[in-house]
Amino acid sequence: VIVMLDPLSGPSILKGAGNKLVVVDFTATWCGPCKQIGPQFVALSEQAENKEVVFLKVDVDEAEDVSSQCKISCMPTFHFYKNGEKVFEFSGANLATLKSKLEELR
Repeated sequence: VIVMLDPLSGPSILKGAGNKLVVVDFTATWCGPCKQIGPQFVALSEQAENKEVVFLKVDVDEAEDVSSQCKISCMPTFHFYKNGEKVFEFSGANLATLKSKLEELR
């Protein structure tokens, strides 16, 4: 899991990922649901079937520019990108949705 702090690194990470799926977890240290799903997000990133998926984590307080640019209004919010374009997003600590979208889009 790559922690993203710099808004300028976002486009280069997306471009560098090519046609790989990129999943971004917008989180906050004070967010209860974020604390619940955070370890599961990391565990998913370590699974063999997800080795071609790029996992990013953005702390909305540490990277305000990034969260503002992505119009994040609640946490956790997950964005899914493919070929540099956002293809799906959802908010909430819903592990089932996270897993199913990973399977569908990777």
